[in-house]
Amino acid sequence: MKQPFNWDNNSDQPYPLQDKSYKKKMRKSQINSLLKTFFVSLFILPFSLIMMPFVKRNRVDSNYFFCIGVDYQREREATLELLDELGVERVLVRFKLWEMETIDELKSFLLKLKGKKVTLKVIQDREHIEDLDLFKKDLENIFSDLDQYVDIFEIGTTINRTKWGFFSVDEYNGFYQVAYDLKTSKYPNIKLIGGDVIDFEYHFTAHTLFNQKKYHYDGVASLLYVDRRGAPENMQMGFYLLDKIALLSTMVWLSPKSAHELHITETNWPLSGTAPYAPTSEYECVSEELYGDYMLRYYLLAFASQQVNSVSWHQLIAAGYGLVDNREGLRKREAYEVYKYMVHTLKNAEFLRLDIKRGHFILQCLLQNDELLQIHWSLQPKTIKNEDIFRTFSSSGEKIEDEFLNIGSSPLYIFIK
Repeated sequence: MKQPFNWDNNSDQPYPLQDKSYKKKMRKSQINSLLKTFFVSLFILPFSLIMMPFVKRNRVDSNYFFCIGVDYQREREATLELLDELGVERVLVRFKLWEMETIDELKSFLLKLKGKKVTLKVIQDREHIEDLDLFKKDLENIFSDLDQYVDIFEIGTTINRTKWGFFSVDEYNGFYQVAYDLKTSKYPNIKLIGGDVIDFEYHFTAHTLFNQKKYHYDGVASLLYVDRRGAPENMQMGFYLLDKIALLSTMVWLSPKSAHELHITETNWPLSGTAPYAPTSEYECVSEELYGDYMLRYYLLAFASQQVNSVSWHQLIAAGYGLVDNREGLRKREAYEVYKYMVHTLKNAEFLRLDIKRGHFILQCLLQNDELLQIHWSLQPKTIKNEDIFRTFSSSGEKIEDEFLNIGSSPLYIFIK
């Protein structure tokens, strides 16, 4: 990255900006955009809250709902083998604009994905934000070389964190405009998503969806992390994960600038004891056991919303937050088996309902063989009888034949005859 931006290869993100005077100067230069963000959100957020009950649910295609992030330069052959084993049909791949020389390597990797749908996240640096002609030139090379291998191009990421290069939504809007103009002039069949705001900071999202720019999204991307709140059911300002999804979906539905698609293109929990590879401090980190529980519950809640088209777990192989630890060879964490069983069980499942009673969650689905599946978890431990009509499995797919079932943090799959 162009100075003062530097990349941390351990946690796969930029280092925080060290030049405080530069940061202050750049923010001051974008004061008009910051004011726009404030006033747009002042109207849009309350109106979206009012409209939340009226937004229709989609019928989410569960075959492509489950997505996993991968690094095409990390453990390449093992990555391809693990993807086949997981059975996932959608993959998210990051591509850094300052590494254009690796585009042939990326193309070679995409060719080996055997028909899986690919979301390509195009990651910006400050040089391409400041030089939009350079961005256009490099983006045209990306589109022309990779169009036939990529289902969705995600333009930019993490636009509300200055260490990623953007100092305002106006800067991002101008950046996305370049991609949209290139699409309309030369590549009308490609699919573009954007607006990548991280965390529950929807005032920035409002500005990407309601402005005077002449562009359109084929869907909205969100980096909807909830790790700083602990469990996915925990509240933030009166909202938990399902509420956050509903509000964001409502904003997408109301916006004249976007198709009614929502993709969560990055989320995870950092793992305890993995510094310097964990992307946050130890305070936010969780055990490997909780990591698997929270991941599965996040997916189940997002699926139950029927307002999210795909959720991408970040990511497959990463020491500080991945399903596979690569510090000493490759070690599949418990969450790897949880993810695999989730995909194999719920791929092609039809969502029926989600019941919540005193912290006990029961998600019901209809499987392809017309079998009913209930998935139970509870925020407070409880016990239910393992009925004769039940076939019960743990979150990682181990059969449970106990007379009584302990319902707790780790969801149980109960197939009903």
